[in-house]
Amino acid sequence: MLDPAPDLRQARVPAPPGASTRLEVATQVLAGLTLLGILQFHLLGSLLAGLLVYELVHALAPNRSGTLVQHHTAKVIVVALLAAVIAALVGAGILGLVALLSSGSDNLSLLLRKMAEVIETLRSHLPPWALDIVPEESTEFKNASVAWLRDHAGQLRSIGQDVWRALIHILFGLVIGGLVAVSRETGTGERGPLVHALTTRVRLLAAAFRSVVFAQVRISALNTALTALYLLVAVPWMGFPLPFTKTMVGLTFVAGLLPVIGNLISNTVIVLVSLSVSPALAAGSLAFLVVIHKLEYFVNARVMGGHIHARAWELLVAMLCMEAAFGIPGLIAAPIFYAYLKNELSRQRLI
Repeated sequence: MLDPAPDLRQARVPAPPGASTRLEVATQVLAGLTLLGILQFHLLGSLLAGLLVYELVHALAPNRSGTLVQHHTAKVIVVALLAAVIAALVGAGILGLVALLSSGSDNLSLLLRKMAEVIETLRSHLPPWALDIVPEESTEFKNASVAWLRDHAGQLRSIGQDVWRALIHILFGLVIGGLVAVSRETGTGERGPLVHALTTRVRLLAAAFRSVVFAQVRISALNTALTALYLLVAVPWMGFPLPFTKTMVGLTFVAGLLPVIGNLISNTVIVLVSLSVSPALAAGSLAFLVVIHKLEYFVNARVMGGHIHARAWELLVAMLCMEAAFGIPGLIAAPIFYAYLKNELSRQRLI
């Protein structure tokens, strides 16, 4: 009588020494190449959208051991509905922000042109006592800055196709993130070592995203709220209504999502637009922004530093290197990728 065939699912072959370490290193290299490939093929929007939906679903979904929803099927349904609602809300928010910055009389293209005009006619906006500070002849920096602003203002009018392609990528990312979040509730099978190692990489990346983005969103929201009060309430009350206020508020929030350098971008825009109205208003805007960003640095040190244990110069170096290699997408991804790198090193107890 023949022996029954062995059950391959229950067979356990001892792993050779060092196999676990080699598997960890292999999946780390694979994760690194994947992240670089995402930047190379312009899929950063999909990655960020998917991670956002994934993290929001798990932050709001009922606990597996909770009493609110006890049946497994009911939990899957609740998580699926939650994922659909979050994906829809995030997509609507992104479309609204794009519409704010790219349409109407206060769009970003016109704002850049206004900044170019202010720089080009800088001496006419300054009081007499400050004319000696600004040279009469145009400098190379002045010419380069004006040319850059004018060129990019023109480019913004012709990027409609690229914007729609990016929005489609973001839509796919939202759907994938929701499906991955739901699959966590349905997946009950035993995982092999490769799947387990890859899952660990994904969890570390998601933790880095949660630490950086959610913390930076809180910081940017505080900055945007204070800036909106200044631009929409305080400045009109003083009798100096500014143009492009809605666009500057939206730009402040978007730029504020970039640690450190985002403040410089939004501050420069507000001061230049204020200078087009009055030198005194420009000085007041600069003083106000310095005050609120002193408060923001305190919040940033507590929130961002506490989450990823990174100093400002570390983030700046990472952002500089990534921007040089991949442009604006690298600048956006740098804080998240750097936090993921620190998570991997901390897990190996190297830092």
